[in-house]
Amino acid sequence: MPDRALSTPLDDSFERYLQDKGKGRGGDGGNYRRNAARELERFAEWAAGDRGADDWTGIVPDDVDREPTFDDLDERVFREYARHLGGDRGLKQNTVQTYYRYISAWCGWCVNEGYLEAHYAQRASAMAPLPEDDGRKPGDQQAWTSEQRHALTRHVDERARDAVEAYTTLPEDTDPLDKQRARYEALKAARDRALVFVLAYTAVRVGELLRDPNDPRRRGVRWEDLSLDEGSMDVYRKKQQWDAASLPDPVISPLRSYRQLMDPPTERWPVFPTFDQRTLAELVREELAERGERPEAIAERRGEYARDLLLALDEDIRPPSITTDGTRSILQRLSEAAEIDIDHPKHDYLAPHGGRRGMGEVLVRAFGYTVAARYLDNSEEMVRERYSHIGAGELGDVATEALEEIDSIP
Repeated sequence: MPDRALSTPLDDSFERYLQDKGKGRGGDGGNYRRNAARELERFAEWAAGDRGADDWTGIVPDDVDREPTFDDLDERVFREYARHLGGDRGLKQNTVQTYYRYISAWCGWCVNEGYLEAHYAQRASAMAPLPEDDGRKPGDQQAWTSEQRHALTRHVDERARDAVEAYTTLPEDTDPLDKQRARYEALKAARDRALVFVLAYTAVRVGELLRDPNDPRRRGVRWEDLSLDEGSMDVYRKKQQWDAASLPDPVISPLRSYRQLMDPPTERWPVFPTFDQRTLAELVREELAERGERPEAIAERRGEYARDLLLALDEDIRPPSITTDGTRSILQRLSEAAEIDIDHPKHDYLAPHGGRRGMGEVLVRAFGYTVAARYLDNSEEMVRERYSHIGAGELGDVATEALEEIDSIP
């Protein structure tokens, strides 16, 4: 091992590692990169003595004044960090395991790149303080039940129907701004309905459907990606390639009605644009300024519209898609408005991923693991693992029937 590598500060390796693990051009995107960067920063602070117990001074010898380097790392350091993660910080067992895996993956990369001579983080003595997995099963994760799915879709459907009817039945002499406000409310309700139906019935991953600020390739589905006549939608899959996803019958009508109401100026418009007023106001001002409009003219133009979204539609100023975080906020609002009964330790609303898991359960129970795996865009092995609770429950029913039959024999 070259002395130069051993004397390299730890954080000098972070950017190269994150670029290798990132997505997109230059490795600048992706959730893994973002999460790994956060944990590496925490590890560097801990190694420098800025985190941990009051008497923790870091991994550099007390009589040396420098930042931590690779020469300071060995299995004892990672053992101490595992103990630090598992300390009284309120972290769940599987969360501690996840955080440690980020650091372990970086350690393995450092071995391959010549910074370290051994993968210290994977040694048994280093991992010994880590808590065991808490035994949380995939079936314990939220999955929309049939009752919850029906309650939510019924709520958004009624809400959209009422809003669209209120807009389309306005008297001809209605004030233009009042008519715009009614159209905006109808658009928002129709968007929410289409979004809920897609999440509830397609089993598409929410990250494949909407914009991810950390991955430029995930810009959210556009109208050009949908074929309502054929019942399909092109999405950028988790496996890093474009693929067609099915749009079942319950989804087609909400999407068709929503598209007709929106009448997007081009096919490149997002299917689920943000309705955030601050974002749209800034976007409209910047775009009109780039087109040569003066500030006074822009202010006057915006004053003609009740909402900037309507101006954006008329001027083909394409807004960004909503993000996964934005979708969570929408579902929190809708779950509360629909007064849906939710009993889950982590979520007090119907979370986006619960729609996919709920459809997974429906498919496994109705058609088995093979068909469900195809629809969910997963391997059959993974589907069997994630929905193993269904098989266990069905076997329990079989055992119950057998016992009842035996007990009935005189």
